Amino acid sequence: MKIEINAVLREAKGTGASRRLRHEGKVPGVLYGGKNEAKSIELDGKELFMQFKHEEFHASILTLNLDGKKESVLLRDYQMHPVRNNIQHIDLQRIDESKKLSVKIPLHFLNEDVAPGVKLEGGVVSHIMVDVDVLCLPKDLPAFIEVDLINLSIGDSIHLSQIKVPEGVELTGLSEENDPIITSVSKPKVVVEETPVAAEGEEGAEGEEGAEGEEGAEGGDEKAAEGGGEKADKKD
Repeated sequence: MKIEINAVLREAKGTGASRRLRHEGKVPGVLYGGKNEAKSIELDGKELFMQFKHEEFHASILTLNLDGKKESVLLRDYQMHPVRNNIQHIDLQRIDESKKLSVKIPLHFLNEDVAPGVKLEGGVVSHIMVDVDVLCLPKDLPAFIEVDLINLSIGDSIHLSQIKVPEGVELTGLSEENDPIITSVSKPKVVVEETPVAAEGEEGAEGEEGAEGEEGAEGGDEKAAEGGGEKADKKD
């Protein structure tokens, strides 16, 4: 999927100018890299957000149409509004076809539901990593990398060294000392409800105290009756 975005040069600069652009539904941005100087640009907010929602927008080569001139760029950074969830600023980098790029690529997990550890043993899949850093030339940049869970049983895991990457793509996070786990299948956690033993003990204690109270009361009545009888005998 090839994505093309439109932009125009931004004349007004500064915080105040950027705020006014956002009120007009525009997104301020910067285009940099390559042999040309950095340029301030502006993009249509709605049009940009429609493209922004695609996964490919974040990890593939984009075509920027700047005032009618097209060039290849890569999304390098962006800022989102914390409440409105719209794009506040965007950074785009020019692409040099002869130089390698360092890019974060999303992982696509396959066959989770039919993995033996899930389908037959009732296990739960955990994704420790959802993307990986790669280094490659622009022409070799993959949109995503697949991770197949078809053979995983409970207790099994897949490490970074076990995934297949296209030719010319290097996993920068992988080394002899570092081979992190990407995904695993484990037993589901069993939640055991605690029996309110203390509450029952308290009720029992209250019952015993009540019984003792009743016995005490009965004893008191008997002593009172005996005392009354003795007084009556003395009077007689």
